Amino acid sequence: MSETGRSESSGRCLIGGRWVPPASGETLPVICPSDGRAFAEIASGGAADIDAAVKAARRARESGAWGRLPAFERGRLLMRLGEAILDHAEELAALESRDTGKPLRQGRADIRACARYFEYYGGAADKLHGDTIPFLEGYTAATFWEPHGVTAHIIPWNYPAQIFGRSVGAALAAGNACVLKPAEDACLSLLRIGELALETGLPEGALNIVPGLGEEAGAALAAHPGIDFISFTGSPETGTAVQAAAARNHVGCTLELGGKSPQILFADADLEAALPVVVAAIVQNAGQTCSAGSRVLIERGIYEEVTDRLAIRFRELVAGPHDRDLDLGALINRTQMERVRGYLEEARARGIPVLAEGRIAEDAPAGGYYVAPVLLGPVPPEERLACEEVFGPVLACLPFADEAEALAIANATPYGLVAGVWTRDGGRQLRMAHGIRAGQVFLNGYGAGGGIELPFGGVGRSGHGREKGFAGLYEFVRLKTVVWNHG
Repeated sequence: MSETGRSESSGRCLIGGRWVPPASGETLPVICPSDGRAFAEIASGGAADIDAAVKAARRARESGAWGRLPAFERGRLLMRLGEAILDHAEELAALESRDTGKPLRQGRADIRACARYFEYYGGAADKLHGDTIPFLEGYTAATFWEPHGVTAHIIPWNYPAQIFGRSVGAALAAGNACVLKPAEDACLSLLRIGELALETGLPEGALNIVPGLGEEAGAALAAHPGIDFISFTGSPETGTAVQAAAARNHVGCTLELGGKSPQILFADADLEAALPVVVAAIVQNAGQTCSAGSRVLIERGIYEEVTDRLAIRFRELVAGPHDRDLDLGALINRTQMERVRGYLEEARARGIPVLAEGRIAEDAPAGGYYVAPVLLGPVPPEERLACEEVFGPVLACLPFADEAEALAIANATPYGLVAGVWTRDGGRQLRMAHGIRAGQVFLNGYGAGGGIELPFGGVGRSGHGREKGFAGLYEFVRLKTVVWNHG
């Protein structure tokens, strides 16, 4: 596939090892966020295509080549796909960057991460070991891990390649056959990886891809009675609908639904190390990151110094077209741009001070979906800006008096995904790590969810279940107990 998005997969679905047009015969335009112009097309899949894909996955799992492969052979295929992704890294990064609007260097990082997931889970495929259990005299008891069967994967637009790798990579390694519904706003890299999967020998039906609108293809996939497990990343509102659909079919699901993650700076923090990380954690992907550090909590004794130094950095930030490779790119679409601007307008109307703003490059196309980075503070903890996920390059500064207040503010949102704590006090590091309500806590650092090997997931409105690392692999298997009565 070229950067124009034209290839075998253009306007088609991958079902049962073949690229086929959607049942509707209709396509959707692919819009570049950098200039607001269409540059490719994808299939507008629907319920009929989802049904065909689920049936193809079932055949692959129960009677096809995929279901008969031993675990180590599955692993070899996944590692081969990881190598193919790296071999086509520049092509894929260009697609990812143009499709999402993010700077090219971030697109490159995402593609490398995607390849790493397939390497990691390829190596783990034959290492899901059961146990023997001490039991009664004359009995032997053992446990086995088995794949769910057919798994559904609903992937968002902000990190298509990365989330594909961590979700589909783990599911395939465990032996499931997958049906993927990528986001209609950004999925060209995934379609190209689908082509590579076939070229590298993945058996037909092991991976099926049906692009389309969320309310059509996505809803049909979540509700399909032939699905055995669902992996969803997206908004809490859509996650609620997905979980309800899963419950009606009595199947499990992993949900990663966003966050309002704090970075907490105590007076003894190493500011030279902390401040660049604080800025990067909100600017990455223009703030459209579930684990974005969108709140910075600052001990009062250093509040003025920190905000002054952050303001200097924010004024130097520049947003622009993806191929300019600036600090940040455009937001994904007009709706998201207007949503972020709405939060900023409300904050200004409520008298929350703007401490600094970046700028939009002078040569940025007028049709692009740009929002300059904004630093605000002090933001009262009860304000929407301090509690709700903005999903844009907006950083809220909140002062605190002591450790207890820092912990109270950090936990004062319905989310709980990631947190960062900056302090040299070892006892405080552990107290905060235990006290913060989040799935990941970084001490004197901030991974923005990072690390293929690190279990990742949230609590509360951030969802449930874990992805990445071996914990992510165990989401895609179920435990069976077998007991022998041998006398």
